[in-house]
Amino acid sequence: MTAQGGHEGHAHDGGVHGGDGPGTIGNRLNWLRAGVLGANDGIVSVAGIVIGVAGATADRSTILVSGVAGLVAGAFSMAGGEYTSVSTQRDTESTLVEAERRELAENPGEAEDELAASLEARGLSEGTARAAARELSDGDPLRAHAVVEFGLDPEELTNPWQAALSSFLSFTCGALLPLLAITLLPEGVRVIGCALAVVAALALTGYTSASLGGAPKGPAMLRIMGVGAATMAVTYLVGSAFDIAA
Repeated sequence: MTAQGGHEGHAHDGGVHGGDGPGTIGNRLNWLRAGVLGANDGIVSVAGIVIGVAGATADRSTILVSGVAGLVAGAFSMAGGEYTSVSTQRDTESTLVEAERRELAENPGEAEDELAASLEARGLSEGTARAAARELSDGDPLRAHAVVEFGLDPEELTNPWQAALSSFLSFTCGALLPLLAITLLPEGVRVIGCALAVVAALALTGYTSASLGGAPKGPAMLRIMGVGAATMAVTYLVGSAFDIAA
C-alpha cells in the first residue's frame, strides 16, 4: 500500500532491521517532550489554583485542599485525554498494518512494486530500489512495508496506557512544585515565593523543551514564563475579589 496522509513524511523514522535507529531515538524524544509539556501544564494549572485561592484566604488548609483537588483532577484529565487520543492513533496504525498484511497475502507482487516505488521516491535508483525491495520482502515483508511506507513498526505500535501514565506522572510532578511552595512557605512570603518558584521552574521546562526540539531557547522560555505569570496574576486578582476570611 502507498503511504497515506501524514505517515508519508515519517517513512525514515525507523530502520527496517530494528534496534536503536532514528525512529527509536525520535520516539524517545517525542515522549520526553510530551513529559516536559505535561509538567508545564501541572505547574501552570495548579499554580493558578493555589495562587487564586491564596488571594481569597490565608487559610493553609483551604489552599492545600484546593491544590490537591486540582492536582488529582488535572492529572486524571491529562491521562484520560492522552489515553483517548493515543488509542485513536493506535487504531489508525493497526488499520494501516492490517491493510498492508492483507495486500501482502493477496497480491505480494504488487506490494513489492509499491515498496520499490517508495524506495525510489526516497532517492534510490530504479535498479537499487527494486533489488532492495526484493531483499526486504524476502525477510520480514510486513515490517519492511510498514516501516518504509508508514514509519511504523508492527511490533511497536503506540501504547495508550504508556502515554496515559506518562501524562499522569509528568502533570503530577509539575503540580507538586507550586503546591508544596504555597503550603510550606510562611504566610508573609507565601504568594510571592510560590510565584517566583513557578516562574523559575517554567524557565527550566521552557529551556528543556526548546533544547529537545532544536528551537531558540530564549523565546520559548519567555513565552511559557509569560503564560505562567499571567495565569497567576489573573487568578490572584479573581481570588482577591472574594476576600474570604480565614
